[in-house]
Amino acid sequence: MRLSSARPIALSAGLALLFSAFVPANVRAASPAARPDIAMHPEMAAHRALYALTLDPSSRGDVVAAAGTMGYEVIDACDGWTVRQRLRMMVTDNEGHDIEMVSDYATWEAKNGLSFSFHMKQMTEGAITSQTDGTAKLSRRGGPGEAHYTTPTDTTKTLPPGTLFPTAHTVALIAAARDGKKFFTAPLFDGTVDDGAQDSSVAILDWKKPQPNKYVDLSGLYSTRVRLAFFDRAPDTQTPDYQVGMRYWENGVADDMQMDFGDFTVNAKITEFAPLPHRC
Repeated sequence: MRLSSARPIALSAGLALLFSAFVPANVRAASPAARPDIAMHPEMAAHRALYALTLDPSSRGDVVAAAGTMGYEVIDACDGWTVRQRLRMMVTDNEGHDIEMVSDYATWEAKNGLSFSFHMKQMTEGAITSQTDGTAKLSRRGGPGEAHYTTPTDTTKTLPPGTLFPTAHTVALIAAARDGKKFFTAPLFDGTVDDGAQDSSVAILDWKKPQPNKYVDLSGLYSTRVRLAFFDRAPDTQTPDYQVGMRYWENGVADDMQMDFGDFTVNAKITEFAPLPHRC
């Protein structure tokens, strides 16, 4: 089994939960559309969460075991959201080879949705397999923009009209679920790969009333189950690069993730959760 790095996901808004994982080389990476008229929602939660990663029992590919943790932190930085995500996972193939994969992803996103900075580094067995750094700006909400990469090369990519950054994407997704919508699409830029924005397609499966939860800060909140698919923006693209399902609470906290990498699927369950103070 030959592994290459795949792109994190934006789960964002209190969460730009940009899950970084690594998948077989025949699966191309992708990440997480929306309503550009929606501002940053004031009820998004600054928080810290830890997730346990396990191989989904339905997986039938070359990967026979996977286990690890993902730490996620969202800080209200007054004029923006600062997000830090760190992941460590051990994958075992059907020949008994263990492969350690580590990722570190950090972003800052303006609360008006117009500016974004990013750093992402992924390593396999201690060797860097992928890294991106840079900044991005939109001309206006709903308008086009540009992404400027400093790593892996100094280059600029045009962002199409309607592009959303991760937190704005999650805010729009939750707003659509609250409004009873079942589907929406939009370009998303999260800085995790060096080819600019991707198209996201989101199926909204429900809008649930508050239910009991062991974390008191989540017990009184509505939630939605969604399924996201991410596509390369090439005109002839018909199949998604990557898919993920999850439960979002209305404050942007996510849980019960199922990440489908084609050859194998990883589940992520929240094991620790703590709200963080809003500093402003």
